[in-house]
Amino acid sequence: MRYSLVNNQLIMNLFHKNFIIYIIFFLLPILSLAQKDKDNIGTETVNVVKPYTPTISDAFKVAETPLFDDDETNKKEVVNYKIVSVPVASTFTPTKGVAAKVEKTTKEILFDNYATLGFGSYSSIVAGLFVTHKLSDHELVSGIFCHNSSQANIKNTELTSKFYDTKLNITYGNKEQDLDWNAVLGYQNQVYNWYGLPSNFGVNLSELDQANLIGNINPSHTFHDFQIAGNADFKANVFKEIELTINRFWDNYGSTENQFSMKPVFKLDVSDNAINLKTSIDYIGTTFQKFYQANQNNISITDFQNKNSYFSISANPNFTILRDDLTVNIGAEFTFLNTVSNRANDIDFGNKSNIYIYPKITASYKVVGDLMIAYGGAEGGLNHNSYRNLANQNSFISPTLSLRPTDAQFDIYAGLRGKLADNLGYDIKASYLNEKNKTLLRNNFYYSFLNNNSYENGNSFTVVYDDVRTIRFDGSLKTNISDKVDFGVHGSFASFNNSFEAAVWNTPTLQVDAKIDVKFTEKWSAGSKIFFVGERKDQIAVPDGTFINPPNFTYQTVVLPGFFDANLHINYKHNDRISGFFRANNIGNQAYQRWLNFPVQQLQLVLGANYKFDF
Repeated sequence: MRYSLVNNQLIMNLFHKNFIIYIIFFLLPILSLAQKDKDNIGTETVNVVKPYTPTISDAFKVAETPLFDDDETNKKEVVNYKIVSVPVASTFTPTKGVAAKVEKTTKEILFDNYATLGFGSYSSIVAGLFVTHKLSDHELVSGIFCHNSSQANIKNTELTSKFYDTKLNITYGNKEQDLDWNAVLGYQNQVYNWYGLPSNFGVNLSELDQANLIGNINPSHTFHDFQIAGNADFKANVFKEIELTINRFWDNYGSTENQFSMKPVFKLDVSDNAINLKTSIDYIGTTFQKFYQANQNNISITDFQNKNSYFSISANPNFTILRDDLTVNIGAEFTFLNTVSNRANDIDFGNKSNIYIYPKITASYKVVGDLMIAYGGAEGGLNHNSYRNLANQNSFISPTLSLRPTDAQFDIYAGLRGKLADNLGYDIKASYLNEKNKTLLRNNFYYSFLNNNSYENGNSFTVVYDDVRTIRFDGSLKTNISDKVDFGVHGSFASFNNSFEAAVWNTPTLQVDAKIDVKFTEKWSAGSKIFFVGERKDQIAVPDGTFINPPNFTYQTVVLPGFFDANLHINYKHNDRISGFFRANNIGNQAYQRWLNFPVQQLQLVLGANYKFDF
């Protein structure tokens, strides 16, 4: 740094000297021109005392942090200040503020009890009653009664098609500091009719025999379902909860089924992770007193009993991992199954035991917060099929079934869910499912005999089993268009590949449903449900046209057309206690067949009222 400063000073001195010399040389010609008029300018003696000798002065460095020797600069100046208030006359007068008006919403009055009653076309009745009573601060008891029936026949059906469905439940609940539990006692009675005779029914018989055959059919089928159930939730305990269910199901053809299920759940929290253990004990024992075409095979009904039972114990340990936006549940299910069947043509004939292992792995990751969540998994399990479940799925089933569980080996799926906007949610999913012994409901074979049982006329359904692999796509959208409009739509498409049967019976490949609810005013609201079910396949028996008894039949696969249905409901609130409703089902007035040979009721209208009250 010192070297550069010296050089700079030297350069500056030389510049000044040269600048003077340049000025002198520049002025000399001018001076010489100015003296041309004088021939003699005289002489002058110049004495040089000392020649000019340039020198370079020492450079000095400026300190980066200057030092001050003045002691006064280090002293802080003491500043004293004060505020002198001077009154100022003002003529400003503020206007009085007015509070903004807030529209008050009327607080809805809640009632503990509820009753409904309605009447409609097809001589239909809908009725319901819900009552609850608080026994103490932590105890309550409630009851539910529901009834739905129709007394009129469906158009173009030769047999009666009326139905009844009545349900009664009584619940006791107890909520304490360390334990919540409740118990349920329930009973359901259902009456349906096998009214779906095939179009070619009795073509091999004379007109008189055909009329006698139809007149001797009593199509009524009655189900009874008695249930005792309960569950308990243990707080701050490794033993978290338990569910217990006992069912007895029977019909008017001597069929009985007893079912027991117990599901304890254990949970242990380790740091930020949780270890869960879900267990279950299940037993189902079913006895059928009837056998399809038993009379024609000379089997005595009193000597025959079709019995199926199975007992299983399952354990599902799983481990939950939570890492920021990632949640992973890793586990497996181990199931021991013992089956007993006395039906010789049943695959599980005799006493057999098996052990099954299924994956139980799920994961979800927040890709963009709640806007996009990716999820997936691989799961499997043993599904317990029962007469009760199949009757609820298809009310026209025959009391002649052979039951076995379905081995859902795995269901591999992946999807995205989240929000496209604050009020618009979505969920899309693709899955691949592999099932062994999947239950398929198929129309029963048809024989025209005068001594047939009521369900042996091509007017009932049986269960068959097949190994089915399914590729499925699901998608749904839900939105709150406004505070008064809710809309949702869901659709699914499936492709099946099976091993034994001619088709995956009565299973649609395409299903779409949509729902919208609108609140017009505080008193008026309405809603609509629309759904579409695609084509299904079933099997029919085609007689050869001869009048021999029994005739020769060939069995053909038939395609049931897809159908579209729309339902509408309108509600009117008279006051906090009384409201009315109007329902219109099957607005398109279609006589479509959900099941082969069973047309549904066409346009159905119901008008009714609701009443809320307290004791």
